[in-house]
Amino acid sequence: MDQDIVGHIVLLVIVTLLSVIQNAYFAHKVEDENKKTGRTVQRAAPSAFDRVYTANQNCRDAYPMFLAVLWCAGLLCSQAPAAFAGLMYLYVRQKYFIGYMGERTQSIPGYMLGKRLMSFMFLMSVAGVLNYYLGIIFGSDFQMYIKTISNTISPLLLLP
Repeated sequence: MDQDIVGHIVLLVIVTLLSVIQNAYFAHKVEDENKKTGRTVQRAAPSAFDRVYTANQNCRDAYPMFLAVLWCAGLLCSQAPAAFAGLMYLYVRQKYFIGYMGERTQSIPGYMLGKRLMSFMFLMSVAGVLNYYLGIIFGSDFQMYIKTISNTISPLLLLP
């Protein structure tokens, strides 16, 4: 993307990425507390409605972070790997949702791959921000290297 255009959006991207970090921190704290105490907010034997509702709520909670890192990665780094990771994220969210309606352990693979895809898009976004500021400070542009690396790494996200 043109450096002048990036200059008009880079501060907004930084704030968006900070909000993603904050939301990820909150979700991580909930996950840690759940592991420590072994308690969940669900009843002992949740009904089918409770499972579907909780799966939907979990997907809705992650959706703003997904949109933020998808657009930031696509705008600042490379559109194709960001779109690929985004499509894969939608697929694993579907697997997570379907798995959550059955046994909760069936939802774990989708959850873990979703975290990995979000991390990849976040790192792409950070690489784009760093590239912009390196271009301003040192006058060098690493955009082609970043695109090559992200294009190479994106298929590796499919590995378990």
